[in-house]
Amino acid sequence: MSACAHPGEPVDEAAFDAAVPRHDWTQAQVRALFDLPFADLLHRAQCVHRRNFDPNAVQVSTLLSIKTGACPEDCGYCPQSARHRTGLEAEPLMALDEVLEAARAAKAAGATRFCMGAAWRSPRAREFPALTEMVRGVKALGLETCMTLGMLSAEQARQLAAAGLDYYNHNLDTSERFYGEVITTRTYQDRLDTLAHVRAAGLRVCCGGILGMGEDVDDRAALLQTLANLPEHPESVPINQLVPVPGTPLEHAAPPDPLDFVRTVAVARIVLPRSTVRLSAGRTAMSDELQALCFLAGANSIFYGDRLLTTGNPASEHDRRLFARLGIHPAP
Repeated sequence: MSACAHPGEPVDEAAFDAAVPRHDWTQAQVRALFDLPFADLLHRAQCVHRRNFDPNAVQVSTLLSIKTGACPEDCGYCPQSARHRTGLEAEPLMALDEVLEAARAAKAAGATRFCMGAAWRSPRAREFPALTEMVRGVKALGLETCMTLGMLSAEQARQLAAAGLDYYNHNLDTSERFYGEVITTRTYQDRLDTLAHVRAAGLRVCCGGILGMGEDVDDRAALLQTLANLPEHPESVPINQLVPVPGTPLEHAAPPDPLDFVRTVAVARIVLPRSTVRLSAGRTAMSDELQALCFLAGANSIFYGDRLLTTGNPASEHDRRLFARLGIHPAP
């Protein structure tokens, strides 16, 4: 019997075979995973995780806002939207030397990937020389690079790839059904088109979602089904917990049940067996015990540093202490 089998339970080894990631999940199949008893779900997720990753290694990334605020989109969760009155002051694109100084500090603190985010609907041609210089400069420091700049054309994706960008982040946020409740200024298909441009350019994809925006478990299942059924699974899948910001339409949204958050991480690990699953926004509201359960469920990446774009993040020293308590080491 497999070490991951339950006594008396038939096991479909192909479903958990790391060599054959599936791209044919139905929503009912994904929802059935959410409905498993909690211990059984975490057991299955841990089995998948151990077949693909060191279970005690967590990849560490740092995120920097290189251009803040004044975004024309109406994303209901985002304090950077020009349509919301959050008190956030817009800031122009950072200078190259400022970005490189932040990247050096991130590397010194233990980060292996440096992510750069700009609040745009999509970048304009005149910004690309500066963006590509940032990519080259950060890579020269020995860090992996990631950017999130909004929607990209096929040509823009090719330019970033030519500069050496490693990852491009563009989240789907939620299910296609629920998406219009949160965002109206771009469509779900717009997001899928950007992901296709990124993949066609040879870039690795970072794509996930946000929990706590009023979606239900069927929406969470549909989001993970969409990600799992892409032609190639995203290499990185951030799972965010909404950080309600005063002045945004979702400022009074109720947080997800903590165990439901763990369930989502576990299902993501099962249907996306080779993807890095990242605990992203919202960790300041999570106890150490909740984060430990998420790591047990298959999360193996975090954002590291005191800030995520415009919202807070646990202090680096706190993360180091948590890693030590759990016997976790940063992934190389």
